[in-house]
Amino acid sequence: MTEPIRLLHFADLHVGMENYGKLDPQTGISSRIRDFLDRLDEIVDFALAHEADLVVFAGDAFKTRDPDPTQQREFARRIKKLADQVPVFMLVGNHDIPGIAARATSIDIFRTLEVSNITVGRSIGSQVVPTRRGPVFLGWVPFPVRGRLIAQEDHRGASVEELDRAVGALISGELADLAKLAGEHDMPRVLVGHFSVSGATYGSERSVMLGRDLVIQKSALSDPNWDYVALGHIHKHQNLTPAHPRGAPAEGVAAGPPPIVYSGSLERIDFGEEVEEKGFCWVKLARGDTHWEFRRVRARPFRSIQVDVREEDDPTAAVVAAIQARGVEGAVVKVNIVAREGQEAALRRRELEAALAPASNVAAISIEVERSTRLAGLGASPESLTPLQWVERYLAAKEKTPERLQQLLAAAEGILHAEA
Repeated sequence: MTEPIRLLHFADLHVGMENYGKLDPQTGISSRIRDFLDRLDEIVDFALAHEADLVVFAGDAFKTRDPDPTQQREFARRIKKLADQVPVFMLVGNHDIPGIAARATSIDIFRTLEVSNITVGRSIGSQVVPTRRGPVFLGWVPFPVRGRLIAQEDHRGASVEELDRAVGALISGELADLAKLAGEHDMPRVLVGHFSVSGATYGSERSVMLGRDLVIQKSALSDPNWDYVALGHIHKHQNLTPAHPRGAPAEGVAAGPPPIVYSGSLERIDFGEEVEEKGFCWVKLARGDTHWEFRRVRARPFRSIQVDVREEDDPTAAVVAAIQARGVEGAVVKVNIVAREGQEAALRRRELEAALAPASNVAAISIEVERSTRLAGLGASPESLTPLQWVERYLAAKEKTPERLQQLLAAAEGILHAEA
């Protein structure tokens, strides 16, 4: 039996994210950009150490469509190291696409210079990729841009929904054509895409998403001619076909839908991704019998610490204990303290900062104070007020004249007594 082809699938690197970072004065690079480059280093090291046959990057190399030259240099240096030994396929994502069609994408330089062992998927296409363990049929669909896929004159006056349906139908047709073409090749077959799929769970990528999103139906990707569908665009790792394991092929055709997998992003963008694991997919690819696993990377941890000190005699000690219990070393941290009125002064800021010193970045220390309610002239808690006193406070807040206030109070008293 032929040995399975070893494929590494990753996506959504987003080099250039600088939130919660600190500038390194020697390199001029944010510590957060360094985090994202370190994750790419993990990908390169793993692929080379485990003799990957093919590396598939499913889009979004940078945060912006116009990354600065230093970021481009650092990204290219790592991709070139990988491509020196392993074929690399790079798909164009929505963050890679310029606003004007004639302009180059942020990764076109690899195609322009014809860098050996690197294929860039800028438009829908396919190719047979030779690897050390055998050939792979690779089909791909980059991020669908409405204006570049349909002629505006053919849809003049159409609504946004009508345009979406037109583009969706076009992409579904292209996917069907790719699957049919894949079926003509007696080898493992992989589809790569960068878009949203129906049924997928979104993460924090919506906060950095460029342009409106188009959702492709999962059924368009489920053709058994594919052995693995490698997706990018959504940052939360997920398998969209968990209930459909692959079986042995029958007469050369796989016995069910392929794994449709978002590898997820390699680094956390914000606290919305705090609990998400980050990593890549390691795939053992074989016709009709593909197996894969999710491999975690050492993404920067994020910690949200909630502390209620309203019943504490020493609120500072309670907050420090909560910080120490969570383990904040190297993490991006935010602390939210719920305190009662008067406890703010008892919070010793220097001790809190000392407890947070091992963190990579302290995003915020916020204090939510529960203030007791006192109404002017009554000096009592809300629970002790009579209904008539509540009416008086309400009318006073409405700035009624003294004469009108007395009239309304008299009417209210009559109503209350009548109900009693």
